[in-house]
Amino acid sequence: MKAQEIMTKNPVLCLATTKLDEVARLMVDSDCGEIPIVRSKEKAELLGVITDRDITCRAIARGKNPTTTTASEVMSSPAVTVSPETDLMQCCKLFEEKEIRRLPVVDQKGHCVGILSLTDVAEKAPEQYARELLRYSSKATPRSGTAAH
Repeated sequence: MKAQEIMTKNPVLCLATTKLDEVARLMVDSDCGEIPIVRSKEKAELLGVITDRDITCRAIARGKNPTTTTASEVMSSPAVTVSPETDLMQCCKLFEEKEIRRLPVVDQKGHCVGILSLTDVAEKAPEQYARELLRYSSKATPRSGTAAH
């Protein structure tokens, strides 16, 4: 099974210049915890990602104003990515090795074409992948500091 078979297609995107309050609204409206940051809406070349945790730990907890702080100031870059053809077991290994919950899916041009999340794997993939995720979650340990992507 490949990432493209279960990924969320056409994810909500934002620009590096998007203010954090708008990023947070996009997350609420789209019911997601990570938004890919792209060069432009027309050219969805991935620059990085921003998570709800990035906003909380890298901005709010440090007293940054979410109405003036931009996504580029707190984004994680470079992002760990996969291609649409990446085998799902390899994706599960990346979730574990990098201690992340979401993987942007990029095409050959580096354009973001989807997002693969742990939830996608748990809900849409065959049981063998869910077992791999359980193995991941049983090894996961709490980290201090900011999110690593």
